[in-house]
Amino acid sequence: MERQELKRELDATLEARRELGCEYESALVESFVEKVDTQVRRRLAEERLGAARGGSPVAGAGVGPGPGPGAGAVPGSGTFGERFGFAIVTLVLAVPLSAIGATQARLSGLVVVWAGIVAVNLVHARLPRGRTRGVDGA
Repeated sequence: MERQELKRELDATLEARRELGCEYESALVESFVEKVDTQVRRRLAEERLGAARGGSPVAGAGVGPGPGPGAGAVPGSGTFGERFGFAIVTLVLAVPLSAIGATQARLSGLVVVWAGIVAVNLVHARLPRGRTRGVDGA
């Protein structure tokens, strides 16, 4: 259901850009990014709540009996779940950004957009993962 909502939002954003023109492009992109960010945050909160209640989070199913030291990683705690989610969000955002870059500056615009996407993912992958201490109760 959420995927369909995002697709409708993206379609609406692209249609609004066609109607309004380039002047409102950054505001439209910012609005869409905010909606995607809200959905990602909600999904991460739901996964954390499920893990805190002793449920088996989707990405960590079969890891261990419950959250605790050595029981496995909780998605969204700076581990695979967060990195994977971040990569998915950047790829979803790559679609409209690629279209905008290619429309405005042809191949050079497309190259700049994808260089930015790769750079953002590399920086995120190299960030320190110090936020995981509070998750397992240590």
